[in-house]
Amino acid sequence: MSFRTKAPLLASALIGSFAFAGVAHAQAFYLQEQSARGAGRAFSGEGADTGPQSLWWNPAAIAGMDHAEAAINASAILPRGKVVDNGTVIARPGQAAGAVGGNAVSKNPINNGVLPSGAIAVPFGDRIAVGLAVTSPYSFTTDYEANSWARYSADRTKLQTIDIQPSIAVAVTDWLRVGGGANVEHVYASLGNALPNLSPLLPDGSQKLEGDGWDLGWTAGMQMHNSWATVGVSYKSRIEHTLKGDLTIAGLVGPLAGQNATLSDIEASFYTPAQTIVAGRIKATDALTLNAQAVRYNWSKFDAIQLGAPLNTALPENYRDSWSLAGGLDYAVTPRVTLRTGVQHATTPTQNGLRDARVPDANRWNYAVGGTFDITSHIGIDLAANYIDFDNASIDRLSAAYVGTAAQTVVRTNGTLEDAHAFVFSAGAHMRF
Repeated sequence: MSFRTKAPLLASALIGSFAFAGVAHAQAFYLQEQSARGAGRAFSGEGADTGPQSLWWNPAAIAGMDHAEAAINASAILPRGKVVDNGTVIARPGQAAGAVGGNAVSKNPINNGVLPSGAIAVPFGDRIAVGLAVTSPYSFTTDYEANSWARYSADRTKLQTIDIQPSIAVAVTDWLRVGGGANVEHVYASLGNALPNLSPLLPDGSQKLEGDGWDLGWTAGMQMHNSWATVGVSYKSRIEHTLKGDLTIAGLVGPLAGQNATLSDIEASFYTPAQTIVAGRIKATDALTLNAQAVRYNWSKFDAIQLGAPLNTALPENYRDSWSLAGGLDYAVTPRVTLRTGVQHATTPTQNGLRDARVPDANRWNYAVGGTFDITSHIGIDLAANYIDFDNASIDRLSAAYVGTAAQTVVRTNGTLEDAHAFVFSAGAHMRF
């Protein structure tokens, strides 16, 4: 059988959701840990702060600098939780629906990870500055055991991004700063799950989609400030990612064996969300600064993953727009020591009735403490610790393999995300020169 003939069958083999996944730490699979300074106050004032550590959130942050500055950061992300089966059933053709079987409790399916980032800004005169931020805003790995009850939704998933943001900013007046930049983003993704054979006595088959690509977005922002307050507003565009790679289906036997194949040069496209950021910082006293930040995420653009020729199908995701709200404070204990704390609440873009085990996401609270410690007038370190508490959430998506064929097999997922939380420890260094 030729690949051309196989293509419609391969498309029908795709089971429900080849989605990206993870109990992340801002929204769905977005990671916000791009600054140890920001992590210490639960990312409550980044769009209104200054310097390269705020460049990811607002390029206007570097306007009017009087010296060059660089910062590097790393965050150790330690997620915990379990994904529990509450009675998931599978209905093979001509057979009564039965339990999906397998291990009914998958513990800690989201892998630990270290997220690096860095930024530099250089002034030209007293009003213009250029900067460069290198971040990884969408990165994670999930790894369910081969016999997990969730295997038909998720097996091993890996997503890695590198975002390169060159920026320019101008202090237009003494109170107004503006800036803009490009987001050049590379994405690598590998997504896999099990496929059911027609008999429950047979071992499962498998499918894996793997690809990468470079794509482009943009960021623009402004800040208004006086001696006691700063307000920042910025916008990060959505990015349409197009990945090119391979789709491999293996391990199917009997009447399904003809679907085993590898297709090369498959294109998959999807959107990462636009962000609208509004932030403020108020100098309440000489030592105390109050921070607040709201972010709207345009996740509704992540409505499907589009697969191009020869598959020509779409995998529905149906995310919704979501928000995060944060408040925090900075307190200068001495000229060289600043302590921070903050709290953030974020809503999940995943929806009840559409959430699967590959994306066990939920609403969450983020509690943070941290501080900056200047070793000299030119070198300092930033430290932060975050505890993120996730609500329990249903995992209840209806999916199917071999849709529209005589082999159509329906999986009715019924599970919950339980006791999910994460510890995040961030460290950074900044240098003025």
